[in-house]
Amino acid sequence: MPTPDTLSKPHLPCQPRRESTRHNLLPPPKNPTRLGTESIRVAWACHQDEVRAAQQLRFAVFSGEMGARLHTRLAGHDIDIFDDFCEHLLVRDGHTNQVLGTYRVLTPVQARRIGSTYSETEFDLTRLRDLREDMVEVGRSCVHPDHRQGKVIMALWAALAAFMVDNRLGIMIGCASIPMQHHAATGLVGGGHAAASIWKQLHERHLASIAHQVRPRLPLPVDDLDGNLAVQPPAWIRAYLRLGAKVLGPPAWDPDFNTANLPMMLRIADLPARYRNYFLGT
Repeated sequence: MPTPDTLSKPHLPCQPRRESTRHNLLPPPKNPTRLGTESIRVAWACHQDEVRAAQQLRFAVFSGEMGARLHTRLAGHDIDIFDDFCEHLLVRDGHTNQVLGTYRVLTPVQARRIGSTYSETEFDLTRLRDLREDMVEVGRSCVHPDHRQGKVIMALWAALAAFMVDNRLGIMIGCASIPMQHHAATGLVGGGHAAASIWKQLHERHLASIAHQVRPRLPLPVDDLDGNLAVQPPAWIRAYLRLGAKVLGPPAWDPDFNTANLPMMLRIADLPARYRNYFLGT
């Protein structure tokens, strides 16, 4: 099985994948989307160089900002074995063509082809087995540091929501990261204490039903950490919760990315009415 590091083909398919009519990729929009005064373009990657541009942004954010130890054969790129099986969503500056934000999406068909999802490397997802045919994994989300005021994020989410609805897929899962060095009311807190405190908050208010709870393969030792700090979840996690997402279980520790990762699930049917209207016009 080829990996992205050894991939020799020059292009990814621009046309929808044909292995299942249920999971066809939507064609990219023809025109830039104008949000406020900023012109941006949202599209799915069709060519390998577009995927590489997304991987470069990921490397800059994960390694340059977060200090992740990325094991990659291509300098300056965040690449793993899942990339070649995923669809890659990009938001670009409508004038400069710079990649401002990205997500990758692993459909049920492609998850079967590779034999796993990324989340399964960190969590035992046995309890989600009955959901798999309706379940898309989203991940490797990142936005350029100069464009985190919300427009790029909203554009990414609108495209993801449209993808889900138009392809009749109802569930998104993914890992939401909490840096091991995280800001609390008293300042920067390390050692996982902030993540333990965030888990305690979310456990009380946003935990999924027992039928869908999962277990980490390498648990963050939350019982040995201070879980009573005054700390807010990262902005991405707060946004997911506003959309109706649930936390599926306690965090896993990712030593390479130096993060605590929470398993999360969002059902399109659970989107609050105002977000359904904003993203889907329904």
